[in-house]
Amino acid sequence: MIMRLPTIQTARLMEAPSPEPPANAELPLLLWLSPAFPVGSFAYSHGLEWAVEVGDVVDAATLGEWLTDLLHFGAPRSDAILFACAFRAAQSANWAELYEINALAVALAGSAERRLETTAQGAAFLAAMRAAWPCPALGRLPAAGEEPVAYPIAVGVAAAGHGLDLDLSLEAFVLALFANFVSAAVRLGAIGQTDGQRTLAGILLVVRALARLAAGAGLDDLGACAFRSDIAAILHETQYSRLFRS
Repeated sequence: MIMRLPTIQTARLMEAPSPEPPANAELPLLLWLSPAFPVGSFAYSHGLEWAVEVGDVVDAATLGEWLTDLLHFGAPRSDAILFACAFRAAQSANWAELYEINALAVALAGSAERRLETTAQGAAFLAAMRAAWPCPALGRLPAAGEEPVAYPIAVGVAAAGHGLDLDLSLEAFVLALFANFVSAAVRLGAIGQTDGQRTLAGILLVVRALARLAAGAGLDDLGACAFRSDIAAILHETQYSRLFRS
């Protein structure tokens, strides 16, 4: 006896397969900016370790204030603008401008540890990207062992080279920076994990505002005045007991 499938099921089996949905633009960003991507971001606290040591950051409230100041006035604001400038230079294949932007990004690191933080992560990001996510734009950046590449420059060029959206890429990049800062504060014992999530939720709108600002900004808009954060980065270099490299 021949079993016949119900009409509706037969029709479904005979239909052409549904086309694959277009690749979601955010998926590569989720991979590149996740803690699992091998850039070593877990090893850096951006001076927070010193801030916790001396009592500037002791709870969720003080951490939120510290991070909000960084968003408005600190090095992450400059990094977001440099990211956007590098993205646009790579998108337009203006390689001479890209090299100048990268040199400026490295020069703007205000201390030895800040320079290490951006160039070591930049080198690690490039190595992983060239091995697993190659694109012609990444080949325009200096090879390992040549000129240092700042982290926001490396990520900005990768995003442009893979045809991602600037606004979305900037939001993801800035949020990943601050998620790492919050993770550092949790590991330092200043806050718990739940307060860490509350802190990130509390600064999310400011993260988006910074991304929007940076997307339309140029090199003339660069500037930072988060002096306490800069001092923290400098004093961390001689801090007696340390978990982090910055």
